[in-house]
Amino acid sequence: MLYHLFQFLHAKFDFAGSGLFQYISFRSGMAVILSILISVIFGERLIKMLQKLQVGESIRDLGLEGQMEKKGTPTMGGLIIILSIVLPTILFARLDNVYIILLLVTTLWMGAVGFVDDYIKVFKKNKEGLSGRFKIVGQVGLGLIVGLTLYFNDDVVVREFDSKASTEISVSDETPVYNDVKSTKTTMPFFKNNEADYSVLNPFDAKYTWIIYVLIATFIITAVSNGANITDGIDGLAAGTTAIIVGTLGILAYVSGRVDFSQYLNIMYIPNSGELLIFSTALVGATVGFLWYNSYPAQVFMGDTGSLALGGIVAVFALVIRKELLIPILCGIYLIELVSVIAQVSYFKYTKKKYGEGRRIFLMSPLHHHYQKKLIPEPKIVTRFWIIGILLAILTLATLKIR
Repeated sequence: MLYHLFQFLHAKFDFAGSGLFQYISFRSGMAVILSILISVIFGERLIKMLQKLQVGESIRDLGLEGQMEKKGTPTMGGLIIILSIVLPTILFARLDNVYIILLLVTTLWMGAVGFVDDYIKVFKKNKEGLSGRFKIVGQVGLGLIVGLTLYFNDDVVVREFDSKASTEISVSDETPVYNDVKSTKTTMPFFKNNEADYSVLNPFDAKYTWIIYVLIATFIITAVSNGANITDGIDGLAAGTTAIIVGTLGILAYVSGRVDFSQYLNIMYIPNSGELLIFSTALVGATVGFLWYNSYPAQVFMGDTGSLALGGIVAVFALVIRKELLIPILCGIYLIELVSVIAQVSYFKYTKKKYGEGRRIFLMSPLHHHYQKKLIPEPKIVTRFWIIGILLAILTLATLKIR
């Protein structure tokens, strides 16, 4: 919003300082500052309101140290994160950018699904919350919106170097020639020619490739949002982990959206993707500000309102910048948390059927509860997971050159 306002002022009146708003770096800096201020200032007021409404977390006794002390802690704190993302993005990002619009829709869509789940748990006193099938409907619905938009929208293109046209221009003209093309290409890490095309998965007519792409997008959104949801089990874990992930995605978006960096790194040049740096800095600021109240011992929990929104954002962000195949590396914490639950449940059912008695791989799942059962202090578990998340982020960035 402010970008468009100051562009008008700069063009019409040469308004002093208005030119600053053309720089992504300036707008990103303003977004992160504002998002932190909103989450810290608004967060305190929301926590008091939630306490007044007695919107407290109901805790099942799982035998974890310090667990029952958290009973009654306000939940639905994800509203703090959502407001701290949406408002700075609307103010500082270009609102005619299809990628920004998609991520704003994702934030509100998945936030609404999570809010309904939390509302049922808290106000309807139903510990199960929103039925699993309705959550899936929400995730699939978002997958359809995102997949169809990325496949059919005319503004979603990859800019490719036209070697033939470049050789035909005058030798004195050193400007390379590029073409904007619709493509289902994505980044394939660790390979020299680091691009793969989803069209190879289509054995039929090429016009049906969109179906495959939409199915893949839906699967990724569902898996990552559930992974983030499961990760949100101890104070500060989901918020800190997501800040690391989205900060890394912001860097990848910025270099993918600049012709000089994309040429130097030999990666896909995605026009207008650099604008996503503003969204990513707003989210990092929102989660860091949220940690002011969510770090151990937590004064508020994000609930499904926050965790489902954050997971959806990560998935869609990766799809938008065509880095979704990096998710198993970058989102390794989400992945191992999700896999630990699947493995635990599957092994328990298998051994119960085979031996008549269920056996476990971990003391408890998700994985962070396993370490709690080993009596490792909660802050130490979170800090170690953050360190692993940082190492995975560094490895993800290294794939730009390691091939």
